Amino acid sequence: MLAAQIGMDKLSLTACYKVLFEQYHKISDFLRHLYKRVHLAEGDKGVSRTAQQEHFNSASHPNQTSMSSKSSSISGWKKTRSQTKDQHFTDVHGLPCIENLVCSADEIPEPITTTITGNIPYWIKGNFLRNGPGKFEIGKSSFNHWFDGMALMHQFHIEDGKVTYMSRFLNSDCYKENLEHNRIMVSEFGTIAMPDPCKNVFQRFLSRFELPKPTDNANVSFVQYKGDFYVSTETNFMHKIDPQTLETKEKVDWSKFVAVNGATAHPHVDPDGTTYNMGNSYTRKGAFYNIIMVPPKKVNPNETLEGASVVCSIPSEDKSKPSYYHSFAMSENYVVFIEQPIKMDLLKIVTGKLRGKGINEGVYWDPKRNTVFHVINKHTGKLSLIKYYAKPLSTFHQINCYEENGFLIMDMCCSEDGQAINNYLIQNLKRSGDALDEVYNTMCRVFPRRFVLPLNVDSHKPCGQNLNTRLNSTATAIKTDKNKVFCTHEDLHGDDLHEYGGLEFPHINYSMCNSRPYRYFYGCGFRHLVGDSLIKIDLQGKQIKVWKHAGMYPSEPIFVSSPGAVEEDDGVILSVVITPNQDKSTFLLVLDAKTFEELGRAEVPINIPYGFHGTFQNRH
Repeated sequence: MLAAQIGMDKLSLTACYKVLFEQYHKISDFLRHLYKRVHLAEGDKGVSRTAQQEHFNSASHPNQTSMSSKSSSISGWKKTRSQTKDQHFTDVHGLPCIENLVCSADEIPEPITTTITGNIPYWIKGNFLRNGPGKFEIGKSSFNHWFDGMALMHQFHIEDGKVTYMSRFLNSDCYKENLEHNRIMVSEFGTIAMPDPCKNVFQRFLSRFELPKPTDNANVSFVQYKGDFYVSTETNFMHKIDPQTLETKEKVDWSKFVAVNGATAHPHVDPDGTTYNMGNSYTRKGAFYNIIMVPPKKVNPNETLEGASVVCSIPSEDKSKPSYYHSFAMSENYVVFIEQPIKMDLLKIVTGKLRGKGINEGVYWDPKRNTVFHVINKHTGKLSLIKYYAKPLSTFHQINCYEENGFLIMDMCCSEDGQAINNYLIQNLKRSGDALDEVYNTMCRVFPRRFVLPLNVDSHKPCGQNLNTRLNSTATAIKTDKNKVFCTHEDLHGDDLHEYGGLEFPHINYSMCNSRPYRYFYGCGFRHLVGDSLIKIDLQGKQIKVWKHAGMYPSEPIFVSSPGAVEEDDGVILSVVITPNQDKSTFLLVLDAKTFEELGRAEVPINIPYGFHGTFQNRH
């Protein structure tokens, strides 16, 4: 009877039960011996390429959050209003509905003209490239999280005061597989790919025991390596892109070049083109954070990441529960890895499909743990003996990092709570009224902060002394033990920034100021679940300038320097502004970076979803 019901006529009941028992035995053994049973990734130093093929390809992705129950209450982590003033929770009411920001769009593979209002400076010549989710449904199945949507790439070509627009979906393997089967076939950050309904009951059951494969849905950012453009997420896959046509050219796997299970979507670049990034590896000794270096130039025209190497491997403080990170800081001589208490329970993550749970079941905020700043000399690969600590904080994006008079100054956007990521479920972004207000008010605001790390600690200095001797700096670096320093931050803003909901998506004049002292940075104000204003902050006096209009939601600001510019803010700010409650009113905004006044806009007669990150390809 059972054999007939499950469509396996040639398999006896005894054999069927034997297979079931074997599968249960395998998975239980796997659960008991995680690092012995999964394919393991060995560190780059002293490990053979055979060992590299033993990778456990579980991507360490910050955005991997899962399905939550679709009840009437807020999905994802819930929390009450902060009991402390410095956590910056809000009590906002009457937020407008923004559900159209997460509606699927059609690609526009051929350039279309835009309508110019004002003036687009003639000296701007190049492609403004943007990346983000653009398709949220496949057939009758829908993605659950904002980060899950299929990657849609955008290009605004600017030349001679005119602008054209085009877009293409990334032709990734998961995109093609999803379309071919007309349903979600590959699990994403917050969505589990369910078993194929065409399989019989027995086959669907066995598919629960399969390890999830990493997605190649690179929907986070545009990055450059050796002069080529790629779109990236945080798994081990990137795709090379032609920036002129947005065509998908080649899929590239990090693990073919270095023993890592992925890399961030926010690399840093030295003036000579050498690029640094970070990625995790999972070994028999536990989880490691790896600093990766990619050479600046190609040896042959067809290569991608050849020559990449691991500069330094840092063991996770908790071997089976490494920290999640979205980016890192870099100065002229150092890389700073921020080990924050957003933790990933690897056992829960790799068994999520078996348990019918999304990856968010394994990603959690642990406020009992301090934050650790690991400082690595990027030339020698040596990890500093000094351990720098701070109270629990969450950071996704750093602003800048530089060395000055024996100190490492590190500026970043921080909050004191790391639970916000699960609030970005699609159903939450589509809420309205009190339910939408409640989602927003449960999220801790993010603000720009500065930490000052002394690069040398005098052994004769007594414990309890503040080692930060910089004038007019309110940050502290207290020696607590030999080679141990506890750091507190300085706010890089005044009280007026609270009115705009804090600041995220920070950008600077990167070519002039990255890893150097600087004065200005730009970002999005977040008086909503997404950016709803553009802000310029002057660190001299911590003054702000703001561009904000009701019903308009600008993307991260990208600074483009004027030709021959000498002053740091001589240039323009580019941002794509989405209008969810006005049909086909998207526009490219151009601001004077110095005055923050609008110079012009290029209106696009289509609707575009709200995206993540972008870059400008200068064609001068």
